[in-house]
Amino acid sequence: MAFELTPDRKAILDELLPRYPTKQALTIPLLHICQEQNGHINEDVIAYVAKTLGISTADVQGVVTFYTLFMQKKVGRNVIWVCRTLSCELAGAREITHCLEKKLGVHCGETTKDGEFTLLKAECLAACAGGPMIQLNDRYYENLTPEKLDEILDEARKRRDDKVKGAFSPVGILANPGSK
Repeated sequence: MAFELTPDRKAILDELLPRYPTKQALTIPLLHICQEQNGHINEDVIAYVAKTLGISTADVQGVVTFYTLFMQKKVGRNVIWVCRTLSCELAGAREITHCLEKKLGVHCGETTKDGEFTLLKAECLAACAGGPMIQLNDRYYENLTPEKLDEILDEARKRRDDKVKGAFSPVGILANPGSK
C-alpha cells in the first residue's frame, strides 16, 4: 500500500508549504514528518515525497542517503547515538560504546531483539565539553560513566509517551521556520 500522511501531519505540511520559497526546499522537513509517522524512510516514503514536491525520486534518495538522521531501515523505539569524535573518544566514548553493546546485547548498527533500542555511532553530536555523551532520541546525556547507563536505559524503557519513533524529529521546529 502506498504511503500517505495522516491528516494531522498533512495539515503540518499544508501549513509549511507557503513558508518556503520552492516545494523542493521542503524536502528535508517533509522527510522528517514522514519518518516521524513511518519510523523510517523506505521506497514508498521516497516516492510520496518526490510526487508531493514534484521532484525526482533520485533527488529525494540523495537527501536520505546524505543525512544520517534519516533511517533507511526500521529502528528501535529508542535510538541511541554514541558520539565518537576525538574529544568524546578521549573522554571515554569507546568504553561507553562497549558497555552499551554488552548491556543491550547488540553491536553498533543493530537493534535489540525486542525492538526497544537501536545503537548507532555519530560522528559529532556537538557537545564536546560534555563527553563522553550519547543522544537517546531527542535527549542528550553528558559526562557519562558506565554506571549512569543503567539508569538512562531503565528510564527510556519506562517512557512511552515519546512521539518520535526512534530518531529526533524536529517537526515542532519545522512548523515555525526561523524560530529558535
